[in-house]
Amino acid sequence: MPSSAFPQAGPPLAEEEAEDLLRGICFKTGPPRSVGVELEWFVHDLHRPHVPVPPDRLRSAFAVLHDVPLHSSLTFEPGGQLELSSPPATSLAECVATMSADLAAVRGTLGPLGLTLTGAGTDPRLFSRERLLREPRYDAMEAYLDRWGPAGRFMMRDSASVQVCVDSGYEEPGPLGFVRRWRLAHLLGPVLVASFANSPTLHGRPTGLRSTRQSLWAGVDPVRGLAPPAWREPRSAWAAHVLDTPVMCVRAEAGPWMVPESLTFREWLRRSAKGDGPPRAATRDDLDYHLTTLWPPVRPRGTHLELRMLDAQSGDDGWIVPLAVTSALFDDPVAAEGAYRALEPLAETAGPLPPPSDAHWRAAVRDGPGSPALHRAAVVCFGLALDALARSGAPVAVRDAVAGFHERFVLRGRCPADEPLPSPVAGKDPLP
Repeated sequence: MPSSAFPQAGPPLAEEEAEDLLRGICFKTGPPRSVGVELEWFVHDLHRPHVPVPPDRLRSAFAVLHDVPLHSSLTFEPGGQLELSSPPATSLAECVATMSADLAAVRGTLGPLGLTLTGAGTDPRLFSRERLLREPRYDAMEAYLDRWGPAGRFMMRDSASVQVCVDSGYEEPGPLGFVRRWRLAHLLGPVLVASFANSPTLHGRPTGLRSTRQSLWAGVDPVRGLAPPAWREPRSAWAAHVLDTPVMCVRAEAGPWMVPESLTFREWLRRSAKGDGPPRAATRDDLDYHLTTLWPPVRPRGTHLELRMLDAQSGDDGWIVPLAVTSALFDDPVAAEGAYRALEPLAETAGPLPPPSDAHWRAAVRDGPGSPALHRAAVVCFGLALDALARSGAPVAVRDAVAGFHERFVLRGRCPADEPLPSPVAGKDPLP
């Protein structure tokens, strides 16, 4: 999540101006040339992983990490999860090499401090995490999300993901056009959730779900995590969705940030035009900030699409497989067309609700590849991805990792959440 930022001075923003800005800045098109990945990790004690790492110890370790030269951006989530965000890479091989080197540097720094990184969609340990970051942004976020139940707090503190970023695509129609790629991302989403589900527990207790992490994100509030209507033109649909989503908070130079009740950004703009915006008029900077508080499964970010639905993966290099599969299905025209044709029938049986609330997304969260429709789609998509990776000359180690996952999980109708859980550690669960 981005760090806190104070509002910049600027003139009030008009509603039509905001709509024009959103249509212009959120789907910038061009040849698909780059790929990126964002990885979140839980930080555990190397020798006593069942014991929470004290906040002061985490802060000290993170201070040391800030001096480590990295190509990726290093940030921290509210629960102390460590996040690395790669720079845009011109190839899958470059992206993997850059992130692998940065992870090695981070692990090499944390190891002597007695700490290790754990990859999972929700923390598999028997404890709930404290909120490490005490900033106005997170105070306001927690106050807002608490209105809808505990999912928001758990999402902030106890979840971790792999986020793959692919270019928006060409302006022109076709397999690599931005309209097709936007729709492909939403069709492919539940297949990716199911295939890479890796969070069957919360605070050490089985939830009965394959992807508890995705269920938390889907439950943070009734609107913020939804996708716009798939049948609408993407730019107009996204602009309307942004403006009609409630404002999470109104930033302030000093003191706590205001958490309004049921105020959409469109309503804020209209009230600002009348001179009664709460507590001030909305500006362009407020719109930019509002965009960072929207968490749909696919988020347009200017030149790229951010696929946000993947659980963090176990093992040092488990993240490479979802990155490779996703980038192959988006950037190889043959694979993109084949995947789209294979996935399009899912839209006919998804039901009336938008992702991630439709029938296939719910099945992915609950059953993973136990859903017959999602299992069939996964087998096809992984086959297309393997062929595309071979055509592109992807590193042998990457192709072997994808092939191994395909054999171990996909063909058998299994996912990482079906692996045996770590032995539980006796102790009192701190949840009320």
